[in-house]
Amino acid sequence: EIFTEKLIPGRWADARMPNETETKATHIVSVPIDLASAKVRTGPPGDDDEDYALDVWAGVLPMHTVFGDLQADDQLKEGIEIPDYLREYAASKR
Repeated sequence: EIFTEKLIPGRWADARMPNETETKATHIVSVPIDLASAKVRTGPPGDDDEDYALDVWAGVLPMHTVFGDLQADDQLKEGIEIPDYLREYAASKR
């Protein structure tokens, strides 16, 4: 419940409660990160001048992680609308 509410506030109370098998199969692990590294850059590539003489493409392929439109399950009963908290959450992540 704590994890779900941290991710999407309001979802836990609106979702089906997990059954005993699901609960037993679910684990959350906390792993401390003492040291991490990442390759992070903004702007164009910083190639050496001699690299530009090569017949090799250079550039940037931007990557974005976004949510798309909400899509109801095809088997959802008629009349069940998307909850406001879920609409707001999805909209905030676009």
